[in-house]
Amino acid sequence: MHDLDELVAFNSVMETGSLTGSARQLGVVKSTLSRRISQLEDRLGQPLLRRQANRLLPTEAGTLFLAYCQQILRLSEQGQRALDELKEEVSGELAVHVHSSLARSWFARQMEGFTTRYPGVRLRVHTQLTPPQSPEDTSLCLWLGTPPECGLRQEPLGRMTRGVYAHPDYLVKHGVPLHPRELANHDWIDLLGETEKGLVLYHPYEGECHVSLPSSWLYVDQHVLHSDAIARGRGLGIIPDWMAKQRLAHHPGTLTRCLEGWAPSPLPVTLLYPFGHLPRKVLSLLDYLRRGVPHDWQVRHDVATTAATEPG
Repeated sequence: MHDLDELVAFNSVMETGSLTGSARQLGVVKSTLSRRISQLEDRLGQPLLRRQANRLLPTEAGTLFLAYCQQILRLSEQGQRALDELKEEVSGELAVHVHSSLARSWFARQMEGFTTRYPGVRLRVHTQLTPPQSPEDTSLCLWLGTPPECGLRQEPLGRMTRGVYAHPDYLVKHGVPLHPRELANHDWIDLLGETEKGLVLYHPYEGECHVSLPSSWLYVDQHVLHSDAIARGRGLGIIPDWMAKQRLAHHPGTLTRCLEGWAPSPLPVTLLYPFGHLPRKVLSLLDYLRRGVPHDWQVRHDVATTAATEPG
C-alpha cells in the first residue's frame, strides 16, 4: 500500500526537478522530502530518480511509475471530494426544467415536499414545451414524451397510458363511437398537431387500427388547455389517463373515456441529467422524484399496451 505523502513528494520532484523547489512548494524541509522519496524507492525495490548536474531526473522506472502515481493521486482527490460532498448539507439553488404539463400537477407537489424536507434548497423551476437539445441546455429536466438524443443521461421514470375522451353531453348529442373508424365523424381537438397525419390505436385482441381524423378546429400546445376544451364538450381528443383522473377528482362528470379497449401508445416520463459526478442536492432531488412516482405511471414494458387499454 502506497503512502500518499511519498507519492506527493515524488510527483512534485518530477515537476520541479529539485528537492529545494519541491520542499518550498509542499511546505516541508528538504530532509523530510528526501526521506519520503527514499522510503518510496525502498518500497518499490528500485531507484526512481538520478542526479544529473543540479537536477533530479527520472530513471526508467521513475518514468514508468509516474503515470501510476498521478492516477492514484487523482483517485484519492476524487474520493476525498466525494466524501466531503457527502458531509455537505443539501442546500443552495437548484435549477429544474419541467415539461409544462407536469409542472402544475405532480411536480408541484413533489417540489413542495422536497423543499419541506430540505429547507436550505431554493428551487428555480423553468417550464418548457421543447426538450433539451444538448447537455448545455439544462442540468436537470423532467420530460413528458419521447426525448431526443441530447447528450444527457435519460432515466425512465414511468409511462402514462392514454385514451380517447369526451364530455358526456357531447356524446349524448353526437353519439358514442364504437370503433376507431367512427372518429372520422366527430369533432377532433389536437395537441401540438400530433394527430394531423392520423392516429394509431391499439387493442389487446384486435391489434392496431390506423385512423384518419377530421381537421382539428383547435391546436394547442399544453395538455391543460387541450383537456379544458374536451371537458367543455367541444370534441374528442387524446388525454393521459392519469391527467383525466386528476381532473375528474376535482370536476366529476366532465370526462368520459371512449372506445373501451382501444388506446394510443403510452407517453414516457423521463428524467434527463448530465453524466458523471453530480452535486448532492441534484442526487437528492433525483432520489426524491423516483420515490414519488405515481403507481399509475409504473407500466411494465411487456404489458404497456394492454395496461393502456384499461379504463381510467
